[in-house]
Amino acid sequence: MAYILRKLGFLIFTLWVAATLNFILPRLVPGDPVGAMIAKYQGKLDPSAVDALRIAYGLNDLGSPLSEYVKYLGNLLHGDFGRSISQFPTPVMDIVRLAAPWTIGLVGVTTVLAFLLGSALGVYSAWRRGERLADAMPPIALFLNSMPYMWVGLVLLYLLAFKSSVFPLGNALDPFLKAWTPEWWSSMLRHAVLPGLTLLIVSAGGWLITMRNNVMSVMGEDYIAFARAKGLTERRLLNRYVLRNALLPSFTSFGMAMGFVVGGSILMETVFSYPGLGLQLNNAVTTLDYPLMQALFFFIALAVLLANFIVDLLYVYIDPRVRDGTGT
Repeated sequence: MAYILRKLGFLIFTLWVAATLNFILPRLVPGDPVGAMIAKYQGKLDPSAVDALRIAYGLNDLGSPLSEYVKYLGNLLHGDFGRSISQFPTPVMDIVRLAAPWTIGLVGVTTVLAFLLGSALGVYSAWRRGERLADAMPPIALFLNSMPYMWVGLVLLYLLAFKSSVFPLGNALDPFLKAWTPEWWSSMLRHAVLPGLTLLIVSAGGWLITMRNNVMSVMGEDYIAFARAKGLTERRLLNRYVLRNALLPSFTSFGMAMGFVVGGSILMETVFSYPGLGLQLNNAVTTLDYPLMQALFFFIALAVLLANFIVDLLYVYIDPRVRDGTGT
């Protein structure tokens, strides 16, 4: 319980720090949302429209920095991030609510598949080292993992969408489809194949290398030699001793990866024009949409912290040292 309470306290404190930085940093940038809107429309707004914008963004009566901060935290607790600049007057939460399912569905599922596939191949490569196929996997995985998402996505787009028209060039759905129909599901899956394959190709190699190194490290421990001397079968040795200990470091990394799912893959979603949070973040940065940037950065921080907290809770059941109070 002390371990869980310590992790929960760290979660709350870190989330407060992230929210505070989210409040401070945009205010260090010269100008304000209204100034960005005026620059966007190149002086076409009349004074009454400017005044209305200042009221809409809460800039007409700012008060002291402390009162602003208290009001900001109150709005944060109510899920109010204001209105988007680039998509004015749409509330920021509406944009996040529409984009989040696409990113979580695509990047989340692909991250899980990449972890499972890469980890399984990493275990095979370490356990069967010395065989031709097992020894060929690490350099191939290292090569794939070093390739940028954008380059892989462009190659797949050119070969499988532009040249052969097997898959669509971009977006997440064909137009004018009724939601949840068989045609809708078919269109959604066809549009998700190329971006999902891009993430899978690049990410699986990293998990393979990580798991192979973990397994190799565990196999060098004294308790593995002792277990072999006791006459345990190779299958029991792998399942009970090697995998359980080799998975612990990868499990922590997997929690981090699942947390970053909320942020999406900015380059991948931009290349494929996939309407997820990554594309929205890219658009927010390019259009200086401060309210939308603030919301996305906050939710990325929240997702990473929650994912790590869940992993810490699972460690209580996975690692006996945590249950006994000897682990951290």
